[in-house]
Amino acid sequence: MTDPIPPLDVQPEEAAPYHPPPPTGPQALMRPLAMGAPFQWLAQGFQDFRAHPGIGLFYGICFWLMALTLGLVFRTKPEYVMSIASGCLLVGPFLAMGLYEVSRRRELGMVPDLGSSITCWDSHIRSMGMLVLVLIVLELLWGRASLVVFAVFFNTGMPSTTGVLNAVFNPENWEFVAVYFGVGSVFAALVYSTAVVSIPMILDRDTDAISAAITSIRVVFENTGVMMLWGVLLTSLVLLALLPWGVGLVLVGPLLGHASWHAYRGAVAWREEPVAAPAGHTGN
Repeated sequence: MTDPIPPLDVQPEEAAPYHPPPPTGPQALMRPLAMGAPFQWLAQGFQDFRAHPGIGLFYGICFWLMALTLGLVFRTKPEYVMSIASGCLLVGPFLAMGLYEVSRRRELGMVPDLGSSITCWDSHIRSMGMLVLVLIVLELLWGRASLVVFAVFFNTGMPSTTGVLNAVFNPENWEFVAVYFGVGSVFAALVYSTAVVSIPMILDRDTDAISAAITSIRVVFENTGVMMLWGVLLTSLVLLALLPWGVGLVLVGPLLGHASWHAYRGAVAWREEPVAAPAGHTGN
């Protein structure tokens, strides 16, 4: 016995459109920021530094030693500057996380200590390692792009560090300087947008590096003016701290580390996933 043949006028059932499932877990919300927020972050960072100056000075001396090492290599073996800078970029975020841990503990009413701040990254090593790898790749691309710009304007082969400096500070090369700093500004903005709140977010929420980087970029896009001001303040204070001999990093380094934690807390709020009520329970 054969199955009946369906009528010819019957249309096949259309497939239902795909709707992605709703996000689960806490969701990052971007807070609107006032232009005075960066100065408030600096004030809060100073309070953290003043509350635990010993821990802050430990990290400040580490930052200073890194700057001295980079300056020494720049003067004696400039061809190794990029390698040393990559090493500093590898170590720097882990040092900064220690300062974030001090501010986080103070915010929670806990007593910070140097030991916990030094080892706070061990439970976030995968996310931190991935984020640092992304930052190093961006730095290498930045350096390669700078060399390409130099090669386009000067047909002199691979430039030395001295040759780049002579070209940058020569007023006759204004076209090269404009393009050189234009390309550098693009990469600097990308690195800054990726890292400005991603590391404290990894410490606070134990999230993955990609989610942290995306949230950091969202913060910059949602509050572009405020975050540009924050970037200018960070850059200006670091440049001032480098004179003379970078000794100012002993104080400015921990100050900016603590303030960066408060920048994250001020820019990002979290909406927690509602907890489902037990079966058979009805709320009043």
